[in-house]
Amino acid sequence: MRVVFMGSPEFAVPTLRALLDAEEVVAVVSQPDKPAGRGRQLHAPPVKQLAVERSVPVLQPARARDPQFIAELAALKPDVAVVVAYGKILPQAVLDVPRLGCLNVHASLLPKYRGAAPIQWALIRGERETGVTIMRLDPGMDTGPMLLWRSVRIEDDDTAGTLSPRLSKMGAELMMVAMARLGAGALVETPQDDAQATLAPMLKKEQGNLDWTRPAAELRNLARGVDPWPGAQTYLGGEVLKVWGARLVEGHGEPGEVLGVERDGVVVACGEGALALGELQLPGRKRVPASAFIAGRPLPPRTRLGVWPTEA
Repeated sequence: MRVVFMGSPEFAVPTLRALLDAEEVVAVVSQPDKPAGRGRQLHAPPVKQLAVERSVPVLQPARARDPQFIAELAALKPDVAVVVAYGKILPQAVLDVPRLGCLNVHASLLPKYRGAAPIQWALIRGERETGVTIMRLDPGMDTGPMLLWRSVRIEDDDTAGTLSPRLSKMGAELMMVAMARLGAGALVETPQDDAQATLAPMLKKEQGNLDWTRPAAELRNLARGVDPWPGAQTYLGGEVLKVWGARLVEGHGEPGEVLGVERDGVVVACGEGALALGELQLPGRKRVPASAFIAGRPLPPRTRLGVWPTEA
């Protein structure tokens, strides 16, 4: 089949690669290049990079509603569009172009976690299971009928950074099953139960802030969901302190109080229980294990995290 692929980040690359090996991908649609790094030089999305390597034409419209883009899409005469983390809600005019519609890989068990950050919010909410759903797109935000789905266990040490590649690979495998069934006219649609829907909006940088008055289990889940971006953070002496590898441990004290240092982390009291912080990083410094951090910046018991000097 003639396929138009729409996607942008690394999460979408395995599906594009699988399609390039099995179908006729006539074009790739991706987000515009964006400045990144200290030099703010333009960087192409990972999906575009693979398309260029495989000599596939690339379209990068600023707006999915751009009439010129829609005309270019129609001229390709695609049988189907495959969409994976493209980053924009597609208007009906785009959805109507492929004769067999638009299929999407979504990294949750719909209707749970509709939105831009399903992997992160599943972790933040303490889910023990998530998965991938193949759905047919409609004009809503992840509201179209489901076609295939597969679940996966969330491990205790999973973060968004470790869970995403597993779901990405699973999504590619499941999409190829969907493509085979689409070609055979054997896809079955299952409507979503809107009453069971939950949302997974895009994360903001401040959502990584740790409120030490919250229970330790809740903060651990937050730290897992925002790793690697935006990262969990607190304050130490007025400086932002990034933390990773938070583990639940025994301990009681005032919220944000350093209780001591274990072999694998700095122990900090929460509203309920305590966390051991495995790695720490101050601005302009490297991310290091807790043992290396305290060798250069001691954190004696009763040190308070998350409090500006004027608030102490």
